[in-house]
Amino acid sequence: MAWNEPGGNNRDPWSSGGGNRGGNQGPPDLDEAIRKAKQRLEGLFGKKTGGGRGSGGSDGGRGSGGPGLPSAKGIGIIVAVLVGVWLLSGIYIVDQGTRGVVTRFGEFQQTAGPGPHWHWPYPISAVQTVDVSQRRRVTIGYQAVAAQQTRPVLSEALMLTEDENIVNVQLAVQYTISDAADFIFNFVQPEATLKSVTESALREIVGKRNMDFVITEGRTEVAQQTRELVVETMEGYNTGINVVEVVIQDAQPPEQVQPAFEDAIKAREDRERLINQAEAYRNEVIPRAQGQAARLTEEAQGYTARIVQNARGDASRFSQQQQAYAQAPRVTRDRLYIDTMERVLGNTGKVLIDNESSQQLMYLPLDRMMRSGGPSAGNTGDTAGSSMNNAVSSNSSSSGSQSSSASSGSLRMRETR
Repeated sequence: MAWNEPGGNNRDPWSSGGGNRGGNQGPPDLDEAIRKAKQRLEGLFGKKTGGGRGSGGSDGGRGSGGPGLPSAKGIGIIVAVLVGVWLLSGIYIVDQGTRGVVTRFGEFQQTAGPGPHWHWPYPISAVQTVDVSQRRRVTIGYQAVAAQQTRPVLSEALMLTEDENIVNVQLAVQYTISDAADFIFNFVQPEATLKSVTESALREIVGKRNMDFVITEGRTEVAQQTRELVVETMEGYNTGINVVEVVIQDAQPPEQVQPAFEDAIKAREDRERLINQAEAYRNEVIPRAQGQAARLTEEAQGYTARIVQNARGDASRFSQQQQAYAQAPRVTRDRLYIDTMERVLGNTGKVLIDNESSQQLMYLPLDRMMRSGGPSAGNTGDTAGSSMNNAVSSNSSSSGSQSSSASSGSLRMRETR
């Protein structure tokens, strides 16, 4: 049978013990629960609450008397909670790539590395984190106004060179923080100090160089020397800054003289081109001339050696012939005559003619004409005619000459025998 059906005695399931205490009751009273919790909290802090609702004493009732003093236990718990919260506020975490600079009453205590740490909470200690992994930049001669836009700063960029010219130099310095404590405490504005030192060093280096050197091939050297001077100065100041790189972004003459300077650059390039062409021609001609000179020298030395050896051979042969002539004069004389005639007749042309023939012989010396280069087309006939006449005359006189030569030859042969 349900609790709310007729004859069920109206038993409320929310009533304690299942009985009907004081009539029909609903769910537990929320206000009553809040009131009981408030009474317990007031009792914890020492505030007296009334005994019963029907009590008429001076201490009865919730609002009969003013709040009392908190108890020692309540004060201790509150103080402990507050102290615990205060101490927990001193926990801090240093991220990777950063350093935590811990100060106590404004005085530097330590530098904390990455990870969780604890320090005395505020106002005793404080922590300031510094990013030591990020590359920072300081610019000289220009200022970045957007991602890809810059604005020149002529008061920083215009510098005087050694040859009393003005050059526009734009330079960038990249640096990192090497010591977070020095970076925070040694200088009020360390980046401004770095910029001033860099500008001073750059003006010193540029003032010792010519304008052409700074603008053309000397950019790397100027940047390197500027970095060395800046590093040396900043280490003496103990700013905690590590200069990583110094780069010259641009180096140009002032805008008013740029057209004239471009003409000078073109003239310099033409000069370099002509010099390179001349050097290439020299490198081509000189080795060839040296080779020809070496070849002529070798030929001259070979000719000298040949002539000397021939002369020595002739002298040696003459000495041997002299010795042979002293031993056998007649035989040596005949031998010399025969060798001489053999050499002479071997180098001349020979024609054999029959003396007993009564007819005249026509002779054309073609071998001599070929050796001498041959006659020209205009005088070929004249040459041939003269040759034929010479041949006829030689044939007419050949009989007498041959007879005389034969007789003289027979005489020589008789003497030889």
